[in-house]
Amino acid sequence: MAKILGIQIAGVLFGLFMLYYSFLNYKRKEFNAKEFGFWIFLWFVLVAIAMFPSILDPIIKPLGFFRALDFLVMTGFLFLTLAIFYIYTITKKNKKQLESIVREIAIKGRKK
Repeated sequence: MAKILGIQIAGVLFGLFMLYYSFLNYKRKEFNAKEFGFWIFLWFVLVAIAMFPSILDPIIKPLGFFRALDFLVMTGFLFLTLAIFYIYTITKKNKKQLESIVREIAIKGRKK
């Protein structure tokens, strides 16, 4: 049996905490069933990868990475970049909608 690294323990604990946190959000009705299912799947995959990093070997070798951690760090950076860009576009859209609503309220208030 391979030696379990501290990063693996941290990954498993983080995944289990996020499973619990996702469950809480689902119970509070902040997630619908589809969103809850997506997050549960994602956290189970994280826990599985943390426990058995060798599952990534078929992906890592052809891409030219030396270690699974290198691949995970690169994937994490790409995901964070995508998430930040997506959040930025949503924020810009919400800002435009809010400005439009405030403008309409201001014009209606001025007419009275």
